[in-house]
Amino acid sequence: MSLDIERKHKPPQPSRYDIAGLKADLDGIPLIDEPQVVRKRSRDFFWYSPILNQELADKSADIIACPRDEDEVVRVAAACVKRRIPLTVRAAGTGNYGQAVPLEGGVLLDITALSGIAWQKPGVVRVAAGSRLLDIDMATREAGFELRMHPSTKRSATIGGFVAGGSGGVGSVTYGGLREPGNILAARIVTMEEEPRILELRDDAAQKVNRAYGTTGIITALEMPLAPAWPWIDVIVAFDDYMEAFQAGYAVALADGVVKKLVTPISWPIPATFGALKQHCPQGKSILICMIAEASLGPFKAIIGQRGAVTYEAPSEEGPGTVPLYEYTWNHTTLQWLKGDRSITYLQCMFPHDRLLESAAEMIARFPDEVLAHHEFIRFGGRMTASALPILRYSTPERLNEIIALHEEAGVMIANPHVVSLEAGSRHKRADADQLGFKHEVDPLGLLNPGKMASYVAAGAV
Repeated sequence: MSLDIERKHKPPQPSRYDIAGLKADLDGIPLIDEPQVVRKRSRDFFWYSPILNQELADKSADIIACPRDEDEVVRVAAACVKRRIPLTVRAAGTGNYGQAVPLEGGVLLDITALSGIAWQKPGVVRVAAGSRLLDIDMATREAGFELRMHPSTKRSATIGGFVAGGSGGVGSVTYGGLREPGNILAARIVTMEEEPRILELRDDAAQKVNRAYGTTGIITALEMPLAPAWPWIDVIVAFDDYMEAFQAGYAVALADGVVKKLVTPISWPIPATFGALKQHCPQGKSILICMIAEASLGPFKAIIGQRGAVTYEAPSEEGPGTVPLYEYTWNHTTLQWLKGDRSITYLQCMFPHDRLLESAAEMIARFPDEVLAHHEFIRFGGRMTASALPILRYSTPERLNEIIALHEEAGVMIANPHVVSLEAGSRHKRADADQLGFKHEVDPLGLLNPGKMASYVAAGAV
């Protein structure tokens, strides 16, 4: 059951699009037009943000199309272009920024039926875009490999949704984000034209669909690099002081000889919200959550030394009835708090690598009770740094914007999770030039997820 509190809504209004004609065009393709189901599936986890929760509460598609293969995706795209109906791609809907919310109604394209592994070889896998990340790892581990990185929503998220809406996650401490060369090998897409084309984007060209919210083509398949599937050990270390946890985590992150997948310092009182994990989170202590290869546990503990106390150590588990340790990190940290208290929200930060310790300490000192520290160590452009998803005690939009501005003035970049467009949420505050230009090629009418690439002007528009 969703944690979101449903509001009372007006009865559905007649669509401004020719949905009846669209249904005729798509005869034989599974469609869903029951209003309550369509509205529910038109939502993602945007309610993490109190601002987006108001802005997007009443947004919904008119109909859901559920293609079972690429040919049916092409048919849906062609029919939408023919009738000038917007199309928004949706997979598991685990995003937090309204990426999968149709701002202008139209068709919600559910790609979860496009699943399965086409082929696998050492270090590479080709998969359908609707494949669940957990299912991919379960299959590739039989040959000793796994995905290089995944979000904390791995057990429900899809590979297509991760590439279209994500940037990094568990594994990024070693491999960086999806934007790093080599972390997406190829993407197969369907264009949004009267006669849709199927394009294969390889190497750097594949970045044209990364974190574009589905505005630059409909992803149907991906080739992704794999990493060795180590026996991972989940570890929690408790510290008296948050900066001690941060410094210890930084030392682990910098240790190239220690094989690791996750290094996450989290300040007290955030661990008090961690449910069954609370027994391993001593009262008043900040913690360091890590995933370490079994063979590297000795060096890892040597780095930690006497600075902290190991309170939990066990093999990683992802099976039914278990809660993986990584589901207390990245944006699942925010979710753990939101389960019992809807008054908070969060930020997304990137700290400068050349003054990492100083800037982290500076932000903690500036917002001691209002912004509660939670960092994720990550490689960025070949350098070790830290992103952050701190818990923010929300008061007003004005104060939220003030806190963002104060971070940016101090050299801490913010990817604003309280806005819907790519540009407003980007650390660079603009659409990637290649993505913007590519959209003109593959979606000239601007029908793919309109409103999410705010700087795009459709062909012929005034």
